[in-house]
Amino acid sequence: MVSKEKMLLDVKWATRQRLQYIEIMAFYAGVVTRSDVAKAFGISDAAATKDLKLYSDLVPSNLLYNHSVFGFVPNPGFNPAFANLAPSAVLPIIAANLAVSGGPYGAESIYGLTTAALPLPARLPSQEVLAQITRAIRGRKKLRVSYRSLSNRDSQERRILEPHALVDTGIRWHIRAYNEETYDFRDFVLSRFSQAECLDQAAESNVQYDDDWVEMVSLQLGPHADLDAQKRESLLLDYGVGGANGEVIEISIRRALIGYALQRLSVDTTKDHSLNPNAYQLMLLNRDEIEPFAAWAFR
Repeated sequence: MVSKEKMLLDVKWATRQRLQYIEIMAFYAGVVTRSDVAKAFGISDAAATKDLKLYSDLVPSNLLYNHSVFGFVPNPGFNPAFANLAPSAVLPIIAANLAVSGGPYGAESIYGLTTAALPLPARLPSQEVLAQITRAIRGRKKLRVSYRSLSNRDSQERRILEPHALVDTGIRWHIRAYNEETYDFRDFVLSRFSQAECLDQAAESNVQYDDDWVEMVSLQLGPHADLDAQKRESLLLDYGVGGANGEVIEISIRRALIGYALQRLSVDTTKDHSLNPNAYQLMLLNRDEIEPFAAWAFR
């Protein structure tokens, strides 16, 4: 007889995606129905029923059919077998509406939850340029580019890069790449590439030599010194720290990304914490350790 553990491991990828959806929908919406599953994945009601039955067979103690809502609701002891239900994992899925991206239901929410995002400028290159960049990263190839730098150098001058990673700072995208001209690893903003060509030459650099990318450090943040007690308490609650765990917000981060994190979190990086605490609610506690790796982000 096949064990339940083996059955769980043998579930095919496409089916596993639907079972993950069933768990997320049941737990966060409170109910999952046959029509929910059918709509989310563009499948028939019969196929959706089959998925729900499979889920019940594999994890019989998680869901209970409720006739009043014509769907399955989570039992009090609900324990996910397929989905990561942590808010950090689920909220991006809900916001992106991943299961119906490009599907027959357009922008309709498959989770029944309205979401919104800031309408920030795109700051992206053309798809042709991006494709050359991503091919170079994927194939570990050299990349010939025209890059509009904000420095004084000729913006039309061509250069050879060896990119190894894409980075989303939350405000813009950039690549991390070895610059053959300056013999070091740097960040290049995607929207500033006017031309790019993936060359049929293997990159000579290696990510392991990009020390600022490989090495991790701990950002230690705390409530701004000029915040009153009530605001400090609310801020610590916001970041899930405080009480017996102290008042330090610790973030493990690549050295290459420190400056972007400080900007995104609006951290007061001045030595005397002189910035407005209502605008810069956090301050950096280990400034001496961090500043050498992101001097441009310090005041």
